Amino acid sequence: MSESGKPTVVLVHGAFADASSYARVIPELLADGVGVVAPALPNRSLLGDAAYLASVVRAIPGPVVLVGHSYGGAVITVAGAEDNVRALVYLAGFALEEGESLNDMLSRSSDTRLASALVPWSFPVEGSATPGTELTVAVDRFPALVAADVDPGVAAVLAVSQRPVAASAFSGKAPVAAWRTKPSWGMVAAADLNPEVERFGYERAGTTIVEVDSSHLVMLAQPKRVVELIREAVRAIAEVG
Repeated sequence: MSESGKPTVVLVHGAFADASSYARVIPELLADGVGVVAPALPNRSLLGDAAYLASVVRAIPGPVVLVGHSYGGAVITVAGAEDNVRALVYLAGFALEEGESLNDMLSRSSDTRLASALVPWSFPVEGSATPGTELTVAVDRFPALVAADVDPGVAAVLAVSQRPVAASAFSGKAPVAAWRTKPSWGMVAAADLNPEVERFGYERAGTTIVEVDSSHLVMLAQPKRVVELIREAVRAIAEVG
């Protein structure tokens, strides 16, 4: 817990990104005196990434507010079952149901632009003669698809510095849905590729929903609105004690 007694905010990035995607959010939270942790997910499997995040959460004394962007939303849905997690905040994220995968949720969308832009790469799997497959977004299509309202120079850097995600991460099924027992807040990026999928998951989870006119990378496009939503969750948890 931060010295101010507020919950620690753990910021979880999505696929094709890293913790630097929160670069415009972190300074605002630190200025509030809120403790912040922004770990790097392995992006190798839903269960593996959730286990890694859970280990980070367990090392934090005091209550935690988990914030997950996109794929990170699926990860916090599972890791959020940790005892010291008090709230979940989804940013253009996927609030999975127990037994549901990202592929299951994405099948609700008719938009195929992202799927057609994915580029597969092979990577070595320790202890296996069979390589794994990881995915990135085609560099020339990345800005328009996920960062249309982000500074073009920043979007260009993000496009060539993507953190790949293993294809198998999309098929892993959530063994638990933490939103069933924890309060949650969700931000729909209305100009995203599949806002209806985000909205569906939030409504099903009984999430407090906020909609903004933003591309997928809402933390960079609308940082003030994102900080406001995180502050709301922090205040709610701090008031409960």
